[in-house]
Amino acid sequence: MARNPLEDVARGLRVLGDRLAAGGSDPGDWIADQLDSLRRPEPARTLEELQAELDSLTGLETVKEQVHALVAFLQVQAERQRHGLPEVATSQHLVFLGNPGTGKTTIARLLAEMYRAMGLLRRGHLVEVDRAALVGQYVGMTAIKTDRVIRRALDGVLFIDEAYALSVGDERYDFGPEAIETLLKRMEDYRHRLVVIVAGYPRLMHRFLQSNPGLRSRFSREISFPDYSTEELVAITQTLAGEYEYTFDDGAREALRDILAGAARGEGFGNARFARTLFEQALNAQALRLARVEGAELAELERSELMTLRAPDLLAAARALGEAPASDAARGLFRRRR
Repeated sequence: MARNPLEDVARGLRVLGDRLAAGGSDPGDWIADQLDSLRRPEPARTLEELQAELDSLTGLETVKEQVHALVAFLQVQAERQRHGLPEVATSQHLVFLGNPGTGKTTIARLLAEMYRAMGLLRRGHLVEVDRAALVGQYVGMTAIKTDRVIRRALDGVLFIDEAYALSVGDERYDFGPEAIETLLKRMEDYRHRLVVIVAGYPRLMHRFLQSNPGLRSRFSREISFPDYSTEELVAITQTLAGEYEYTFDDGAREALRDILAGAARGEGFGNARFARTLFEQALNAQALRLARVEGAELAELERSELMTLRAPDLLAAARALGEAPASDAARGLFRRRR
């Protein structure tokens, strides 16, 4: 006999009501548990497929080398265990050091799938959170919120972006350290079911690791993510455009290179995020340019015109972001168009 979904919902609500009446757990915990039980894992990809995707990424050569070395180490340890040889106990938890937009989340997601492909994690999913998802506003809330996030991440990877924000702040009553203590305990409790990756700016992450003696012992392996070069950012932007069937004419490619070369670099530079934002702003500029073509309707435009980004589109995008191109000629056009 087929199950009635409404009966399942009613049964679940009765269970929830009984728990609340008995002073049981937070209803949010119950809802999260039910959703996780219904979520089906994505079809597994082979380790070879995942490594091929890793190798296809633009730049990140030193990161790729470290990921390949980590995977090889885990494979050798698994073979040693199969032959009855002692396994070298090493932490699988990682520290990702790098500025925004350097591919940290992408690599974390690939690693989660790789762990699944090697049989180290059953689901191999990625749960991405920041301080707000872990730290409560009142006494007693932080441990509950952190435990809830960890349950969602079990059999997968928990990725904590800007993890340094969990360190003690200026406020007298800051619950970040409580989240760290809860996390450290659960990492030990679920050491075979959970991998944790903490990420953020290198300078702040080193301070974070020194804020609690347990952090340095749990996170013994660091991977540094360098900023992308100008040519790598050009390639990333062109790849992104190609995914949506946009092209750059010669002038636009030159303007793109000049803008990316002239962008202010530093700890706050967005790298690939900046390239994506620049591309999106260029689409807005192209749309305005095409809508203002004299004597023409949008429906009359050629397909190629709808696909092509031109230098004025990129320069308008740079103006919107407050960035000037690097070359003297482009800077002159940039100023005249302002």
